[in-house]
Amino acid sequence: MNVLNFVSDFFSDSAHWQGYDGIPTRLSEHLGYTLEALAFAAAIGLPVGLITGHYGRGGNALSLVATAARALPTFGLLVLMTMLIGFGMLPVMIPLVTLAVPPILITTYEAMRSVDPSPVDAARGMGMAETRILFQVELPAALPLILGGLRSAAIQIVSTATIAAYVSLGGLGRYIIDGLYQRDYEKVVGGASLTAGMALATLAVFWAITKVAVSPGVRRSA
Repeated sequence: MNVLNFVSDFFSDSAHWQGYDGIPTRLSEHLGYTLEALAFAAAIGLPVGLITGHYGRGGNALSLVATAARALPTFGLLVLMTMLIGFGMLPVMIPLVTLAVPPILITTYEAMRSVDPSPVDAARGMGMAETRILFQVELPAALPLILGGLRSAAIQIVSTATIAAYVSLGGLGRYIIDGLYQRDYEKVVGGASLTAGMALATLAVFWAITKVAVSPGVRRSA
């Protein structure tokens, strides 16, 4: 039986659409993990990236931190955190946030540094405060790249949040882990297909956000 048959059988089985192990429930759990990890990562990466990018300092240190964070094995970190903390959401959130912070942090910093200095200098010459320059001049121009960093982080989280199933949590990884254990490859392929579909949906969501949040002039120049 080929992959397409596995996919067809998985989605046509009504048992996969109801109950605690149903597709709506697992999608909701996976979405919850993704949004929570993305919120934590954005709360860390965006302020640091905005401030360091605005003042143009700390770029080398940020690169070192981001490189070190990317080098950490996500699954290994999950196992380590589970051994140290125990089961629950926290040992899952730590590796997911660690994975998502570097693209947000580095992209935000580079986005701020890439803003044309002419309007920034003009704003300073007019006596605007640094916070107003940051949020009213630099941020709107840097927004497309910043959203690109958030999009990259979100897709990485969506793809990696399946690890939650390894520590007895839910999400789409439940299909993959349980399917491998039961040798139910229909379930494995179905879980992988749902994860890929959710990643594509994330791309579409950020495309729509960019259309709404970024001004047409900035989009054209970007």
